[in-house]
Amino acid sequence: MVSISNNNNQKQQLLSKIATNDGHGENSPYFDGWKAYANDPFHLTDNPNGVIQMGLAENQLCFDLIQEWVVNNPKASICTAEGAENFQDIAIFQDYHGLPEFRQAVARFMEKVRGDRVTFDPDRIVMSGGATGAHEMLAFCLADPGDAFLVPTPYYPGFDRDLRWRTGVQLFPVVCESCNDFKVTKKALEEAYEKAQQSNIKIKGLLINNPSNPLGTLLDKDTLRDIVTFINSKNIHLVCDEIYAATVFDQPRFISVSEIVEEMIECNKDLIHIVYSLSKDLGFPGFRVGIVYSYNDTVVNIARKMSSFGLVSTQTQHLLASMLSDEIFIERFIAESSERLGQRQGMFTKGLAQVGISTLKSNAGLFFWMDLRRLLKEATFDGELELWRIIINEVKLNVSPGCSFHCSEPGWFRVCFANMDDETMKTALRRIRNFVLQTKGLNNIAAIKKQCSRSKLQISLSFRRLDDFNSPAHSPMNSPLVRT
Repeated sequence: MVSISNNNNQKQQLLSKIATNDGHGENSPYFDGWKAYANDPFHLTDNPNGVIQMGLAENQLCFDLIQEWVVNNPKASICTAEGAENFQDIAIFQDYHGLPEFRQAVARFMEKVRGDRVTFDPDRIVMSGGATGAHEMLAFCLADPGDAFLVPTPYYPGFDRDLRWRTGVQLFPVVCESCNDFKVTKKALEEAYEKAQQSNIKIKGLLINNPSNPLGTLLDKDTLRDIVTFINSKNIHLVCDEIYAATVFDQPRFISVSEIVEEMIECNKDLIHIVYSLSKDLGFPGFRVGIVYSYNDTVVNIARKMSSFGLVSTQTQHLLASMLSDEIFIERFIAESSERLGQRQGMFTKGLAQVGISTLKSNAGLFFWMDLRRLLKEATFDGELELWRIIINEVKLNVSPGCSFHCSEPGWFRVCFANMDDETMKTALRRIRNFVLQTKGLNNIAAIKKQCSRSKLQISLSFRRLDDFNSPAHSPMNSPLVRT
């Protein structure tokens, strides 16, 4: 009788190494949290005790504005009576350069998001299937299997899939630390590069995420100058992921690498490449609109040929060309989105601060970086995962642990705040606050008991009264961490 494991091994031998390896990165806490939500999704009325999704960076705060525009502009879609006259022309368009009006509108939108301080050439815009496709496309263009990109930590877990899985490219960490708010420094860059050299790893580029996912912070002008100087001195590429450029809701303003490139005469522009998308800034991840903007002519030409494997549908291009060309609407949307993101982030972080939970100071993105180091039973990544499992399974919140972002220090968690309505947000905040207060209460009990035992004092303190404070009547949670 053939065992199941032998049968599976035989099946795997029939497939490619890419098909059977775990390079997708799906076996990580980051994606496990998504699965926990999928198995028990929260709903205000249908499943109020379910898992709240706080691990998905979606911008759902301004869909009312988008829907209003779509209703008022029916000609923008070829699937309406008003727009059907363009159906044939759009349906048969196959040029992988993309609709000219789409590329022009995207270039103009990128300029608008960057405060009209730079200009973008529509002929340098290459389409891809979302930022995922854009990153992989650039990895194929810039590196060979076994080569590596430097990446400051913590970084988006999806990079492991996007840049590594099918390309064979490696990611080499530039270790950043909480003592300076995880800033990217010249010292950290040089140390990472030297370490890679000592390990005989060929570094082909540096990947930065600005604004940062998961930190929600921006790179200042001096840091960007240092980065551009660094990659020029090493003659390696710089890939700048700027997909959160329009999510800035407070000062300082966003500075694109494109501004630095224009200022630094000594910069080799052939080394500079930007990844952009409409998934975060407009909230359209389902449209799969990714952009590669390269200053390197050869990369533009090769990437455009590669884009055949992941084009944006012409129907989507047609709709977005019309929307992005409406400058009055775009200005209103950017301003309103910024205000709503700031309000939501402020409500969340202030609510956490009231129970002593701090977050890294940030002014961009759809998330914040939450510091739960003092709640760890032990200051290790095993301790972090133990806490994370309790938050997922008992508190019923899908927040993402720092280890899945390759953070160098345990105890940090990414919390997404823009993918839910106000009532869900209030429920999530209430759960976190109750959990922290409950944990605090039992920690106080443990401290009192320890002190009494040490001094052998006889006291008449009723621990039952304190236990009542943390009873189910006050909190729906009864987690293993609390019981210990």
